[in-house]
Amino acid sequence: MDIKAYIESGILELYVAGALSEKENKDVYKLMLEHPEISQEVLEIESAVIKLTESVSQNDITNRINTIKQNLDFGNDDVKVVPIAKPKYNWITYSGWAASIILAAGLLWTTNQNKALESNIQTVETQKSQLEIEVEYSKNNLNHAKTLISVLRDETITQVPLAGQGNFASTHAKVYWDKNTKRIFLDVEGLPEPPKGKVYQVWSLTLNPLTPVSLGTLDNFTTKENKIFEIENLNESQAFGITLEPTGGSESPTMEQLYTLGIVAAT
Repeated sequence: MDIKAYIESGILELYVAGALSEKENKDVYKLMLEHPEISQEVLEIESAVIKLTESVSQNDITNRINTIKQNLDFGNDDVKVVPIAKPKYNWITYSGWAASIILAAGLLWTTNQNKALESNIQTVETQKSQLEIEVEYSKNNLNHAKTLISVLRDETITQVPLAGQGNFASTHAKVYWDKNTKRIFLDVEGLPEPPKGKVYQVWSLTLNPLTPVSLGTLDNFTTKENKIFEIENLNESQAFGITLEPTGGSESPTMEQLYTLGIVAAT
């Protein structure tokens, strides 16, 4: 096989431009594997196409045409013979390059369109996720509100007012104790914002002997809008109290910081 003649035939330019049939593409690819010279030529053509698509512009084309005209003295009366060396690539080469440029431009446009589409899809997905979160949040709030209403209207719920104590006489809270589900709903709207580094801690108390059991701390007191907390209570409580403790809570209540206290009415 005459490798040089095959290279100069222009078929490799058409291969790069994607203008060959499937069978012809397979034939070229097979020859590339068998002949390193053909493979190298394809790489050089691809490199030339890339450089050409990066640098070509209307101004460049116009300037180059004018330069050629000046070199050939077009417009003069004297006819000059200009020696022409045999080009490496024939007209098929330039046709292949032109097709490659068009192909490259089309791929660039398609890529940009795909990026824009992906951006739009991402925006829609983000908005959808936010909407789903908002809907779920609304559902949770609605369910919570319904639960609170049912608790307030349930005559079997034990209500325990917690009155302010000592220096905190102006404070107050209220416990709604559902003994069937072993939980309390604690309304602390009457408590002030805890100071920095402090947290309210809730206690279940038995009175004889006096035994406090922690029901946990109200860590999100500041961000809780309705100031109503649902807390599990597995104890046979005789009273409830709220103290102000260091962040993280304490093992036993600080009585000097007892804000509210309420005794469960005998039934």
